[in-house]
Amino acid sequence: MMDVRPLRNEQDYDWAIGEVSRYFEAEPAPGTPDGDRFEVLSSLIKAYEDNQFATTRGDPIDVLHFAIESMGRSQTELAALIGRNRASEVLNRIRPLTLDMIRTISKEWSIPIGALTAQYELSRAHA
Repeated sequence: MMDVRPLRNEQDYDWAIGEVSRYFEAEPAPGTPDGDRFEVLSSLIKAYEDNQFATTRGDPIDVLHFAIESMGRSQTELAALIGRNRASEVLNRIRPLTLDMIRTISKEWSIPIGALTAQYELSRAHA
C-alpha cells in the first residue's frame, strides 16, 4: 500500500501529483493508511517544489512560467483565477501581481506565497 518513493526528477514528481490528485475530492482521514500515504506524498511534493522553486525564487513571473510549463498549469487556468487580460499582462511583465492575485494563485496552485512576493522588473510602466 505504501508504494512511495523519492522524487528525483520531473517524472517522479508527475507520478506523485497523479497519486495525490486522487485524494483531492475526498481527503483521507489522518492516521489511516491512505491518510498516511497522502501526507507522505504531499510532503515529498512540497519538498520537490521548494527545491525547484529555489532556483527561481527571486522572480515570481519565472515561478508562474515554471508552473505553466512544468506543473501542468496553463495560462487559461491563470486567467480563470485573476482575469484574462491580467494574466497576459502579468506574464508579459506589464502588470504587477497584487496581493489578492498572489493569495489566489498560492491557494489554488499550491505555490508558496514567498515564491510570489519578491520584487521584479516590469517591461514597461503600468498605466
